[in-house]
Amino acid sequence: MTMNTENRVMPGIAVALLTEDREQSVVLNSRVESTNLARTVLSHVGFPPGPSDAVLRQLQDQRAEVVLVSIDPQNPQRAIRTIELIHASIPEVTIFAVGEMNQPTNIVSAMRAGAREFLDHAASREALIEAFTRFSATLSRAQRSASKARVLTFLNAKGGAGATTTAVNTAVALQEAHGRVVLVDFAPIGHAALQLNLRPQFTLIDALQNLHRMDGSLLDGLMTPYRNGLHLLAGAQQPHNSVPTASELARLFDLLVNQYHFVVLDCSGRMDGTMQMICDLSNAVLLVTQTDVVSLWSAGRIRAFLQEGAGRDRLRIVINRYKKIPGFTDEDVEKATNCKVLWKVPNNFQVIGPAIDKGSPVAEQGHHEIGRSYQGLAAELAGATTSAEGALSLLYQHDKGDSKKRAGGHLLVSPMRAGQ
Repeated sequence: MTMNTENRVMPGIAVALLTEDREQSVVLNSRVESTNLARTVLSHVGFPPGPSDAVLRQLQDQRAEVVLVSIDPQNPQRAIRTIELIHASIPEVTIFAVGEMNQPTNIVSAMRAGAREFLDHAASREALIEAFTRFSATLSRAQRSASKARVLTFLNAKGGAGATTTAVNTAVALQEAHGRVVLVDFAPIGHAALQLNLRPQFTLIDALQNLHRMDGSLLDGLMTPYRNGLHLLAGAQQPHNSVPTASELARLFDLLVNQYHFVVLDCSGRMDGTMQMICDLSNAVLLVTQTDVVSLWSAGRIRAFLQEGAGRDRLRIVINRYKKIPGFTDEDVEKATNCKVLWKVPNNFQVIGPAIDKGSPVAEQGHHEIGRSYQGLAAELAGATTSAEGALSLLYQHDKGDSKKRAGGHLLVSPMRAGQ
């Protein structure tokens, strides 16, 4: 029996269900739809016997992205052969095997046959959400590699270190040089709009609350445009209790990387699970610090905090308000923080202070050294080469001109893998 569900115009992963049990097909369909991340486009009872079977054509016609194949614990071979058949015939489709977790032989066989995930028959809605989030992350990584979209996150080592100013000016410089840049304000209270002298009608909270119906057009309507074409998804204008889930962040990032070439995020002083997830979803994480004892101490603790996720491999130091201290080198900063230095922004509060108050970023003012520094940081981030997996190769500023240091002077920044 085959059921083709109506192709509704809605966001979500297109999922096909293949089982040998009609009752389980109904249960799986209900769980898939309950995630609000996916929709069932095909539900079929019975497995295709060969590559010419109509079910395989239906998978392609319905543009299924994920196929759930249910494994009978008493007779797993038919399901394993089906996984092999789908994997060989439609390699672009991702396969999730569904079976008993207490049967390791079946798990190994399913993964060897081509399944990317193995889910328990009694998998909860939350388990499915996590699996679909991982799929979205992998898909977004491939999209970002193809589109060259890059996600760059800025954090404060401590309050007032300058993450917002650095994020705003980097975004402005990227927009001036390349176009199609969005600045997303994830700070607890958004200040990016003030530095751009903007009055946003909508904020990030509005975007998160409307993800269930979000598309490119609606996302564009939530943006506040800056005069040079930069788009701002403004931060909350007052304290709030809203905490996005991993699946919501993955969905938002999927939309952003398909709309823009560069996604710049200001997390400012945020230090929570959301910040960890954002770092895992980023191509590069720039920790803005100064060279005082408290800032460097905090930077080391933040690096340790990110040690639990993939974000630790993408973390690099940007020294703000830099002044040369005799006998204190970049290597001393790296030793104190256990993190590599990427860039140094010179100290010039006489220029940067009034620019912040007026909402006129210095990155637009190339006649100042500090403006040229932000433009240089943007050029480094934009000009880094991209590997086949979407990794960025960034050359440390203090290694330039010393070819002997080339082997140690590159930063490999892995792309997004939500839920890893």
